[in-house]
Amino acid sequence: MKIEVKNFTKSIGKIKVLENINVSLKSGNIYGIVGKNGSGKTMFLRMIAGLILPTTGEVRVDEKILGKDISFPENLGILLEKPSFLPHLTGYENLQMLAKIRNVTANEDIQSLMLLFDLDWKSKKKFKEYSLGMKQKMGIIQAIMENQQLIILDEPFNALDESSVEILRKVLEKLKAEGKLIVMTSHNKEDIDLLSDYTFTISQGKMGDS
Repeated sequence: MKIEVKNFTKSIGKIKVLENINVSLKSGNIYGIVGKNGSGKTMFLRMIAGLILPTTGEVRVDEKILGKDISFPENLGILLEKPSFLPHLTGYENLQMLAKIRNVTANEDIQSLMLLFDLDWKSKKKFKEYSLGMKQKMGIIQAIMENQQLIILDEPFNALDESSVEILRKVLEKLKAEGKLIVMTSHNKEDIDLLSDYTFTISQGKMGDS
């Protein structure tokens, strides 16, 4: 997969939340996006996911223009801001229900991922009773459980304990080795430095190499 962003500017009123972004992203790499709160990091992720459309410029995914030829990138897994699930269902029930939409993920795959991230798939605990860390793990699992080729992760290490951080790092390295295209943000520079093949900095909606 190849994503090409050309002269992408997004204005909301008189404010340019992203300004003249030009970047090329390819499968088999992890791209780290760094910047302060409000710098435009999450907007950048929304841009390549097709969740915001440009005021000027374009995003091409394998030569297809987002918002014209396709609405969203095919095979997209995304964790954006706080993970949201049905509060009255268990974690396993939530993931099963999501899996039925595309019907490409077996129950055994969901169970394996939950166990990997130290979530008990047999537990009767409802999602609304989950801790922040457990909710974060659920968000990560849904973003990767369908063998998605483009994985977008907004602050994936938030609320994770040390062992879960190590597990996620290994998972991301494995996904990269499988040829996935991964784009992530993190407040923790160590996570970005350890994992990213390329790092970009966003400041006031403008992008530069880090």
